[in-house]
Amino acid sequence: MTDVRAQGLEVFRDMLPGLIPDGATSLRDDGVAGELLELGLDHVFGSLWTRPGLDRRSRSLVTLGALIALRASDELKAHFPIALRNGLTIEEISEVIYHMTGYAGFPAAASARAVAREVLANS
Repeated sequence: MTDVRAQGLEVFRDMLPGLIPDGATSLRDDGVAGELLELGLDHVFGSLWTRPGLDRRSRSLVTLGALIALRASDELKAHFPIALRNGLTIEEISEVIYHMTGYAGFPAAASARAVAREVLANS
């Protein structure tokens, strides 16, 4: 296992506990684009989330803004709880959604609000 993969697994397990079984070092499957999750693990969690320039809290703010702009609802379902684990409050998450109305548009912010309400209802 590469250092990048090990770092990615550590970050991923810390931010999304329980999703990758202990001892697993691969997320590859036999389906179409079976290496996609491994690429994300290596490049996003192993290379980007471990860089020293921003803390995880700041990275969560930036990530939420980008995902809202992209209307990436499936990714937001994972990243709203990650943002809470990384120190953001519900109020700060709400402010990111409000802020994005000016930069990504009301429809994108409204979609993000719907996902946030669904995912964070019990937080």
